[in-house]
Amino acid sequence: MKSGFMYILLCSDGSYYTGSTVDLGRRLEQHQKGIGSNHTAKRLPVKLLYYEEYINIADAFYREKQVQGWSRRKKEALMNGEYYLLPTLAKAYRDLRNEL
Repeated sequence: MKSGFMYILLCSDGSYYTGSTVDLGRRLEQHQKGIGSNHTAKRLPVKLLYYEEYINIADAFYREKQVQGWSRRKKEALMNGEYYLLPTLAKAYRDLRNEL
């Protein structure tokens, strides 16, 4: 089985792009050439902000899908190593209203 990477890019418009790949260097090169994805192709250049390496690509792909569903603030907490914030940022807005 091939190892894999989950990564987060910063696009020129300030948006984040989350992806996964078996070859991070090649994939970043593809993104920069505009052949990485429709999202990044329209928002060049991109900058690698964060990545995680996994033993196999299936785990990296699973993590990609997990992180894609996160809010911008939760992604930023992950990238900044603020792991203690992740459980709080996982709460739905409707749940936070009940705590007030």
